Amino acid sequence: MGDYEQFTERIHKRTGINLSLYKEKQMKRRLISLREKRGCQSFDDYYNLLINNKEYYHEFLNRITINVSEFFRNKKRWDVLDQTIIPKLLTRKKHLKIWSAACSTGEEPYTIAMIMNQHISLSNVEIVATDIDENALQAARNGVYPGKSLKEVPEDLKRKYFQENNGIYTIDPNLKKAITFKKHNLLKDTYGREYDLIVCRNVLIYFTDEAKEEIYQGFSHSLADDGILFVGSTEQIFNPKQYQFQTVDTFFYEKQNAKEQTLE
Repeated sequence: MGDYEQFTERIHKRTGINLSLYKEKQMKRRLISLREKRGCQSFDDYYNLLINNKEYYHEFLNRITINVSEFFRNKKRWDVLDQTIIPKLLTRKKHLKIWSAACSTGEEPYTIAMIMNQHISLSNVEIVATDIDENALQAARNGVYPGKSLKEVPEDLKRKYFQENNGIYTIDPNLKKAITFKKHNLLKDTYGREYDLIVCRNVLIYFTDEAKEEIYQGFSHSLADDGILFVGSTEQIFNPKQYQFQTVDTFFYEKQNAKEQTLE
């Protein structure tokens, strides 16, 4: 077994994170760069460093979970959610259950909350936001962001939901109350059920095809009938029927209910 393969196996046993389910070439290159940055000549040395140094361990987690985010990222897609998807969901029920999966530092679930509050009271929305990285989740709970993260936020929403101080923006406490942040590993942990909307964007591109299939099946089981999956702009699903989905707009997939599947 090679140096890198042994490292991934030890990490899997210790943390539950299965690095072999990520695209190896990209992940290995990323970790070699990080390993060399910390002066380690081998992955064995790097593993020993990680288990003995909490700061470097969190740096490692941050690197493998790709914490890059901003509010209203790819805003035209969020406009579709706001103007088409949410109104359609609200014709069926008045209380919505939403999951922001792999939420990173919180920009995505807060974006969802801002949009939802344009339509209904946040007391009628349950938003669960999850990530594998506890540091990212803590940053999300804190809700403090640099100005560059807000470049796509409409001015009226920026004034309504953020407090600015010397170029640093703090999220409205009422939005915080609407979101439950929890640690969750998409490749290991149990998925919730009966979600009306699942948002998972710009994350699955880093996984192998086999891992993606497993996650999409998990999302399908987690969605209520006629629930919506919203994915990133590089993550179009080319065989949606395999997961009981049908395309309702670009990067939006609706779970078909059992009756519709039978008719097909």
